Amino acid sequence: MRLPTNLLCLALSILPGTLAVYADDAYHIDYHHQLLGIPQPHTTFFHRPRQHDKATLLYTLSDLSVLGAINPGTGEVVWRHVLAGDSDGNASIPPGFLRPVEGQSCVISAIGNRVDTWDAMSGRANWGSVFEGSVRDLEVLDMPTVDDQMPDVLALFEDNHKGIMRKLWGFNGGVAWEYHAESHDIPLQVSTVAGSVFLVTLHTSGAGYDIRVTTLDPINGKKRNEYKLSSHLDVSHPKDVLFVGANSAAPIVAWTDQAKKSLKINVLGKPKDIQTLALKQLDGDVLRVTLHAPHLAQSLPHFLVYTESAGSNAAEVYHIDPKSGSIKKAYELPEVSGSGTVSTSSQNANVYFTRQTEDEVILVSSVSHGILGRWPVKTEKPHGALIHSVAEVVKRTEDTYAVRSAVITSEEDWVLIRNGVEAWSRPEGLSGAAAGQWAEIPEEETLAKVLEAEAHSNPVSAYIHRVKRHINDLQYLPAYLQQLPLRILSSILPGEAKSQSLGALLRDNFGFNKLAIVATQRGRVYALDAGNRGGIVWSLKPFDTLPGEQWFVRGIAVDNSNGVATIIGSEGEFVTIQITTGEIVEISAPGKLPPVTAGVVVDSPSGRLFLPIGLDGNTGKLPAAKLPKDNLVVLGANGEVRGLRYEIKGDDAVPVISWTFKPALGQRILNIASRPAHDPVASIGKVLGDRTVLYKYLNPNVVLVTAVAEAASTASFYLLDTVSGDILYSITHEGVDIDQPISSLLTENWFVYSLWSDTIAMSPIQSSKGYQIIVSEMFESEIPNDRGPLGPAVNASSLDPSEIPNAEPAIPFIVTQSFIIPEAISHMSVTETRQGITTRELLCTLASSNSIIGIPRAILDPRRPVGRDPTPKEQEEGLFRYQPFLDFDPKLIITHNREVIGVKNVITSPALLESTSLVLAYGIDIFGTRVTPSAAFDILGKAFNKLSLVATVAALAVGVFVLAPMVRRKQINGRWIVA
Repeated sequence: MRLPTNLLCLALSILPGTLAVYADDAYHIDYHHQLLGIPQPHTTFFHRPRQHDKATLLYTLSDLSVLGAINPGTGEVVWRHVLAGDSDGNASIPPGFLRPVEGQSCVISAIGNRVDTWDAMSGRANWGSVFEGSVRDLEVLDMPTVDDQMPDVLALFEDNHKGIMRKLWGFNGGVAWEYHAESHDIPLQVSTVAGSVFLVTLHTSGAGYDIRVTTLDPINGKKRNEYKLSSHLDVSHPKDVLFVGANSAAPIVAWTDQAKKSLKINVLGKPKDIQTLALKQLDGDVLRVTLHAPHLAQSLPHFLVYTESAGSNAAEVYHIDPKSGSIKKAYELPEVSGSGTVSTSSQNANVYFTRQTEDEVILVSSVSHGILGRWPVKTEKPHGALIHSVAEVVKRTEDTYAVRSAVITSEEDWVLIRNGVEAWSRPEGLSGAAAGQWAEIPEEETLAKVLEAEAHSNPVSAYIHRVKRHINDLQYLPAYLQQLPLRILSSILPGEAKSQSLGALLRDNFGFNKLAIVATQRGRVYALDAGNRGGIVWSLKPFDTLPGEQWFVRGIAVDNSNGVATIIGSEGEFVTIQITTGEIVEISAPGKLPPVTAGVVVDSPSGRLFLPIGLDGNTGKLPAAKLPKDNLVVLGANGEVRGLRYEIKGDDAVPVISWTFKPALGQRILNIASRPAHDPVASIGKVLGDRTVLYKYLNPNVVLVTAVAEAASTASFYLLDTVSGDILYSITHEGVDIDQPISSLLTENWFVYSLWSDTIAMSPIQSSKGYQIIVSEMFESEIPNDRGPLGPAVNASSLDPSEIPNAEPAIPFIVTQSFIIPEAISHMSVTETRQGITTRELLCTLASSNSIIGIPRAILDPRRPVGRDPTPKEQEEGLFRYQPFLDFDPKLIITHNREVIGVKNVITSPALLESTSLVLAYGIDIFGTRVTPSAAFDILGKAFNKLSLVATVAALAVGVFVLAPMVRRKQINGRWIVA
């Protein structure tokens, strides 16, 4: 019996709503690591956003150019903005600067060619200005203002190897004046003191640099005077200049000699007055010297010199005489072993130094060496060595103080220590994820396997083995009995059973508990437990990377059978890690093997292999026993696509180029999309309303190549057969904005791509402009029940498609449709289920709105009727009328109202339940969830009232127990009456 047409139409009209995540699942089955990146020492500080309140926020501009405010009480993000980097969260990120405006609810940022001011409480932009050149320093001009007006800003830029100082009006960011520094001088920093602006640049002198100090008038920007400091013997790089004082009563410029034996200081405004101070020598060579000084004009002109070696650190405090400019040592803090940090805090004229080691926190005043407070450090877990910190000091009474420090550790955690006790920690090292892969939790030996092994042994040994196994299982009895009440209650009460705690990695019956292996661009590897809301199971850093260096990960391969994951980098380095423990099984340092452009997993007679692809697209020789079963598609050194097959020559399998594809002249290849590794097909055809079948084109040997031409503003898409190299389909779009994201995806028998173009190909709207998504579905023939030129053949060859000599390849029949979408799609992925029965869902990353949307396959069906309503038979297929504009329904946003920034990729994995697919998005943020494109048809939802069901069954059981004797008595009495 067929459903009524109106009922079917009603069901289809509410389809998007039913495919959305249920309300009771939101924020329960998903998780979100809302990250910023590693805070930088010069851009992190405490600041009071409301001057009438005592509460402060913690601000930072991270190494990923994410500006954000953190609630220091909870560690939660108050607001944040991505100031630089592309839509995928990739970094080629210029240095950034962030400054507070004392006495006002405002912070100022500068990065690249932009200067912006932000409301410190809400993060709302006040004004932003764009200039020529790249910013090199930023300072707030400390001059009196009228009616609490926003103070002016000094921004130092470098443009064509020339420094440009600009004074910007505080109320709108307009340029008040500009000063052009000497040509070929390297602009370094700017500092101010009452009535003067100091521009510090580096002047080439021999093999090093002399420091040039130029004094400017803050009113009109005219030069008053300048002088040089002879530093070319010590300064060979801008980083050799340790400190340039900013907005302090006596600003200084400081550097050390090459041997780090002495510190040289010049008080700005004192020409040729270089004072040399002996550095404290530690137990071991001095590795780093840092200088800490206040940044407020009303603060005392005191500073601290912090010296570190490999195993210890020490500090010395100096005072500056503002009149004479002389510097004298006031006191020193003793040398202590281990790592540590020092941070500076100012309250009016008072200057405090907070020294934090791995064991304790000490607070001292810059005036004397007396310890104002001492607290032992208590943390929840080891976080590694201390790298740098910022602190906030609150004076409670005349003799008591409170200190909270935000510390960055070698484990790349951001930890807040309040009076020595850990208040919270944020895994900021997890930000900047460059690659990720799902991994199964290794399964313990099942009872079935054990019984099978016992069945194949003699009865005596099998009996002994069984007794030992039962005795061994007794150790798990207390834990089982302890968990039994919880398991019973969770099966009765509404809601989902709670997963195990971190550290107890066990599979579950639904396949939700999996691990995600994530590698970051800083060289750190993490394992996240999807069954415990993305909790970190372990992390390690297999390779040492210098600050600012980026680890280019070329691929991650997971071997679930052996419980290991292999990560390969661009310089040939690789590391093999145990999935559950993070233990390194094998490692090879960078440079030992040839450079790598990609890594691919192939099947061979000896199992699955992880092959590195070289710079020229070659994989090199392989042992004959590891001969790949399938052809490979690689990108050559000259931008061409190559097909590789392997031939046996002696004991080796040698790659041979079988075909080469070059795009049209002027085009370059942007991307090559292939079908997912797990892409099962449940049905080989699509059943139409008249019960005929359109057979799907399910050639597994196809790839979708995207090529763009900047000069012609075109984008071309080629569907290639990877065995023969034949072009099965191609299309070119004109008027394409190449600077906008172009993403593509290939799965099952359909492919989809998105771009910005002037026109929509093959659409009734020929003059539309904007972002578009184009979907194409491949069939063996346009005629229902027709298998195309191959007919019912079971096997076919791309090289010899038919018995006819020189026959053309079997070209698929392709149905294409285009839609206008409201914003760009930076990345595409598709859901994966175990058997492929569940309808696929297209997962699109929306960089402009920082969200991920799941578009049902039915909406993107290219066979939707155009310009008319569907016929009754088309309605039975689930087709509905085509609309050119595809609006992004908020109910389809799988991230809900969360902002997931910098998403680089989205990976999916099937659960044991056919209805469910696991999703993980990584980049700057980490987001994970579970989606059910065809609704959760094989599991009970949280709304299902288990208690009512149990109560109903129990009531029926009681009723049967009570009524059974009565019925039996009635039957017996009835027989006697009849008798």
